[in-house]
Amino acid sequence: MDLRLNRVDYIQVGVTAQKTMRLLPPLGKKATQKVAIADHDGILTCFGIKKGEAVPVFKTLPGQKIARMDLGGAAGTPQEKIFVCSGSQVRGFTKKGKQFLTFEANLTESINAMHVSGADLFVCASYIYNHYCDCKDQDYYLSGDKINDITCLSTENLTHLVPVLACQDRVLRVLQRSELAYDIEVPGPPSVLELYKEQGEEILFGTTDGKIGLVEIGELSAATKWEIDNDKKKGGILCIDNYDIIGDGVNDILVGRDDGTVEVYGFDSSNEPTLRFEHVLSESVTSIQGGCVGKESYDEVLTATYTGWVTGLTTEPQKAEAGPGDEVRMSKETQSKVEALRAELEQLQVKVLQGREQYQQTSQSSTAVSAVPVFSINDKFTLCQDDASYSLTLEVQTAIDNLLLQSDVPIDLLDVDKNSAVVSFSECDSEQPNGNFLLATYRCQANTTRIELKVRSIEGQYGTLQAYITPRLQPKTCQVRQYQIKPLSLHQRTHSIDQERPMNRLSLVGQFSFAEIHSWVVFCLPEVPEKTPAGESITFYFHNTFLGTQLEATYCKGEGHFKSDNISTISILSDVLSKEATKKKINLNISYEISDDSVSHTLNMIHPKLEYQLLLARKVQLIDALKELQVHEGNADFLIPEYRNILDESANLLEEYKKQPAHLERLYGMITDLFIDKFKFKGQNVKTKVSSLLEILDNYDLNSLLDFFNEA
Repeated sequence: MDLRLNRVDYIQVGVTAQKTMRLLPPLGKKATQKVAIADHDGILTCFGIKKGEAVPVFKTLPGQKIARMDLGGAAGTPQEKIFVCSGSQVRGFTKKGKQFLTFEANLTESINAMHVSGADLFVCASYIYNHYCDCKDQDYYLSGDKINDITCLSTENLTHLVPVLACQDRVLRVLQRSELAYDIEVPGPPSVLELYKEQGEEILFGTTDGKIGLVEIGELSAATKWEIDNDKKKGGILCIDNYDIIGDGVNDILVGRDDGTVEVYGFDSSNEPTLRFEHVLSESVTSIQGGCVGKESYDEVLTATYTGWVTGLTTEPQKAEAGPGDEVRMSKETQSKVEALRAELEQLQVKVLQGREQYQQTSQSSTAVSAVPVFSINDKFTLCQDDASYSLTLEVQTAIDNLLLQSDVPIDLLDVDKNSAVVSFSECDSEQPNGNFLLATYRCQANTTRIELKVRSIEGQYGTLQAYITPRLQPKTCQVRQYQIKPLSLHQRTHSIDQERPMNRLSLVGQFSFAEIHSWVVFCLPEVPEKTPAGESITFYFHNTFLGTQLEATYCKGEGHFKSDNISTISILSDVLSKEATKKKINLNISYEISDDSVSHTLNMIHPKLEYQLLLARKVQLIDALKELQVHEGNADFLIPEYRNILDESANLLEEYKKQPAHLERLYGMITDLFIDKFKFKGQNVKTKVSSLLEILDNYDLNSLLDFFNEA
């Protein structure tokens, strides 16, 4: 990493949404650029920087929350007209702040993605895409899954404008007029799209699980040029831009993530992206732009964060002079700034004291009305494929005091390195009806605005996880967020499955509608679109992130067919779908086809995980004894290499063991469920033989386990 950038904080506006800050085109070659930023209060602010201070150009009145911003203008002219969308309305402003457009898109839902190109306006609500030209309706498309972002290609090689939609089901959909031309599979749910060059056929994408890629879009097909994996488990991508910040004549890629990480990727001689710079802000980065803002001739990476801070990472060197004894002397300009800030801080402290006294006096009067302070929360509950756990990220616009987690289903809390909050557990009475399985309180350190947690659920056990968030506000107030733990919670959508595996089948026939069976599938499985799919029938594919088993769901009005190589998956589906149908008083005709080969196949898939965990547990048990021997003998040279290796790796082994609570129990539970489910479908109750099964697992050997399953 050879790029050095220095941080400068410019201004704070209200809470911002994704992609709501843009740099206006510069007036001269090396001139500074104006910044336009919009927030949840509905205010559009445009400002420039003079002598390090933010100077406003214009500011609109508050209104409905602004969800997106884009720049536009006539083809061939500077793109300096500002377009913002709030609700189903798009407004246009000149660079001086004069409003020249108010356009009502007449959508039933709010616009969440927008792109402007000349006289063409492209807007997307959750599932609907609309194209307008000169504010007249042109094209319409209903997507199969939620649309997260949109961009549009217009080049000499392409005969027409090509809109590209980033959809939640891990697909980029390329449109031609109102039809789907083709789609491209990407390695995660795409959250953001950006044109790689103004006039080109390449599009950058970022995913919610932190991967980045570049695809080249053609008329009939697309090609992936490169992808960057998220090996270091950083946050999801919220914004991307490309700008030559390194100054080598090649556009670099600027990336903002939801864990506050800002990255700059440059290109080496082989045209592969390499990380050149990284900086971590304390909150999620909602917008990122490359340009010249703070001082002429000095390029910078400008970011906007969730709570509205506009921060620059500039190439301008810091003005610190090293004097005698390496003491740093501040320039007069910096000293006067610090003094002005101190004076402002004192005034604010006086105002706070006066306000508090006034509040105390009025709250004691009989006419006082108590008002609950409103605060916004940015939350995300996503399944992580790598470790089959759910990541819960909560971000508040003010400091968090504490967080209470409550769950009515058994879940494990996993350690997160970034989390510095102190956790304490309360006793739960899970035997009671509506009892709790988990009550945990996180006490946050001062100025913590973002907290990340990890939980792992057990398939077949479903219910609700609730988070009670209390910020450091007076009077004390709390918001509750709910997250559904689904019956097949560890399954993730995929585009295809291996049809050669031994499959178990479940078929349902009954007097139910397409919408009813779809709602049951939504209840059972994550990553299924809430909206009933278009057409007569639908097929979804899933794979289990913990075991690697798979599931195929095909259903239509009156019929549902499910195939899986894991009997337990079929058993859970059968139980839950029967319950849901009974609630609606619908009679189901249920039939099964069970493959005995699938049991040994599933046990073989569990085998490497179980073997690894047993070996890890044995190594951890040996550590204390080996350390005692080492102390007694003075060194570890007399030990065999295997034991010396355990001592050398002891810290890593203990950390890994601590990070996997109840991992062995989880695997034992899966094998036990598999055993019970295998015989359940044959009409036999084998719960009395579970103790013998656990004895075999304690002295684990795959062949003896397979023999036990066959002989039972």
